[in-house]
Amino acid sequence: MSFPLFGRFLPKAAPEPEQLTIAHAGDLLPVTFLRSARARRASLRVDPARRRIVLTAPLRMARGTAVDFAHAQAGWIAARLRRLPARQPFADGAEVPLFGEPHRIRHREDRRGTVWREGLEIHVAGRPEHLPRRVRDWLTAELKGRLVPLVHAKAQKVERPVRRITLRDSRSRWGSCGPDATLSFSWRLVFAPPEVLDYLVAHEVAHLVHLNHGARFWALARTLCDGPIEGPQAWLKKNGEVLLQYGG
Repeated sequence: MSFPLFGRFLPKAAPEPEQLTIAHAGDLLPVTFLRSARARRASLRVDPARRRIVLTAPLRMARGTAVDFAHAQAGWIAARLRRLPARQPFADGAEVPLFGEPHRIRHREDRRGTVWREGLEIHVAGRPEHLPRRVRDWLTAELKGRLVPLVHAKAQKVERPVRRITLRDSRSRWGSCGPDATLSFSWRLVFAPPEVLDYLVAHEVAHLVHLNHGARFWALARTLCDGPIEGPQAWLKKNGEVLLQYGG
């Protein structure tokens, strides 16, 4: 026998995010207010991909209590927003790193075709309004050409199949591995040095064997990585926010 589910028995959904402004030293600072069923206290974090500060509070906390907490941290919020790297849009003359090596974008309105590389320059044909999309498509293809063989080579070492490899504009993680052997990576890794890409591929391939971050997982990840993992980890911690600003 089945029984209908009535509204009072359903879990209460978290409210939609609310956009706040916090006054500090004559400026109005943007803050996004979120409710979370998992939160136990009010907290603030930086969302560099969306260039915002996020205030998270438990579902039952009074709104005023959470907002007062944010106001009390106005100095911290202002400092963190100032520290965010500047956006780096794709435009004629802009410099972007291709696997860690600086390249200059050159618009070639006089030429036919799409995108090609000449030395340390990325040449983009066609109308200027098409340049950002064409650059991103070209960079994504460059990453895929290097990433896919690397994934399969490391997966072969652990004797695990890879069902699918996808590239996404993930803003919260550089890579992921699903229980169905689907691996996903951020297309922005095309800006990172080769050793960083190698480490992240080793990390996700190790998850094909261990879907956790236990001792055996880390031992396998170290084995799969072509060099020590500490360097790439430190590089991502220092430069990860910058990678999120390219193309913005």
